[in-house]
Amino acid sequence: MNTTYQRFQFSLLISSVFICGAAEGMLLPLIASLLEKNGVSAILNGIGSTSLYIGMLVSVPLMEKPMRRLGYKLFLIFGLAMITLPLFLFPVWMNLWFWFILRLCVGFGDSMLHFAAQTWITIDSPAGKRGRNIAFYGLSFGLGIAAGPMLVRLLEFGMAVPFVISGLFCLIVLCLLLLLKNEYPELAVTNDSSPRQFFIRYKRVIAAAWSGLMTTFAFGFLETSLNNSFPIFALRHGYSLDSISVLLPAFVTGGLLTQVPLGMIGDRFGRKWLLPLICLIGSVLISLTGILSAYFYGIYFTLLAAGMLIGSLYSMSMGYVSDLLEKEQIPLGNILMTVCYSAGCMIGPVIGNSLISLIPNGGLFYGISLFILLASVSCMTHQSAISRNVRAQHPSNRQTASGQ
Repeated sequence: MNTTYQRFQFSLLISSVFICGAAEGMLLPLIASLLEKNGVSAILNGIGSTSLYIGMLVSVPLMEKPMRRLGYKLFLIFGLAMITLPLFLFPVWMNLWFWFILRLCVGFGDSMLHFAAQTWITIDSPAGKRGRNIAFYGLSFGLGIAAGPMLVRLLEFGMAVPFVISGLFCLIVLCLLLLLKNEYPELAVTNDSSPRQFFIRYKRVIAAAWSGLMTTFAFGFLETSLNNSFPIFALRHGYSLDSISVLLPAFVTGGLLTQVPLGMIGDRFGRKWLLPLICLIGSVLISLTGILSAYFYGIYFTLLAAGMLIGSLYSMSMGYVSDLLEKEQIPLGNILMTVCYSAGCMIGPVIGNSLISLIPNGGLFYGISLFILLASVSCMTHQSAISRNVRAQHPSNRQTASGQ
């Protein structure tokens, strides 16, 4: 394939991921703030936010076969179209349940787009560049998440303006995707398509990569707790929308600064010990955010520092899961990562908003810290188990070799 076209293809893929991240990063704080100002309770607000991730969670297990038939290009186009149309419909009627349905559609489209993009990038990338390309994928999504909350400031020009502007950007990228050549994934296919074989495949991938899946789950919880629950926490503690639009991107900004360097460090020295270490330190920093939550700069700098360590957790988990799996298992691993991420995203706003009510001063951050700590412990436990298995098998390997 032509090198110029490959670069063009990769640029469009990460552009689609960027615009998807921007839409998601805008929708969560924008809708949470609008509903909070219109008297919707924090619990109902959080439940409404789960719709985006219900759409992601429901859709992911159904995607492997359709993408094999349609190809990456059509899957990306359908996914981005399902994000674009609801953006133009949000201003039509400000209603919790109408917005619930629209966010459900956005979640479905988000899941389609991410599954196609990350599978295309992961499988098509040469082994020597896979970690770097995954880092750029994560960087692009992170930039989108960081840019999204800034669109909230457009509310001063009218409620519809942030939705319409983001919808127009999505429409531009959607038109550009038409220029791509369609390709089809080489996903693992078995002659036995029985439910038993289906569960065996899932069981093998989970057994091989469960700690990476746990880390992805924790990151989903972290991301939506910050994007949805933090604006509510900040408004109740006297912070303005302008302050929120500065504080909210701090975590993502930290991740953007270190996304590629951490990916390169992981490639060189191994993600198996780097991942639990950064999760452990990140957990401590998030706890400090709770302790310093009464201070603007206390929140800003602790979130920035935490972001520098765990802001790129999704892309690093993606590389880590790929390290643990065979190549033909990677698409299924991506599916399970999206399921775990969506599950974490679903419970994030509900638990986060509940913690705001139960422990007003910092409870939100202590809850996030606990989930990141559990991710660190799961990685350490998994790697210790792998090391024990290798040591247990080594003597038998030597006996076999001497017998031969």
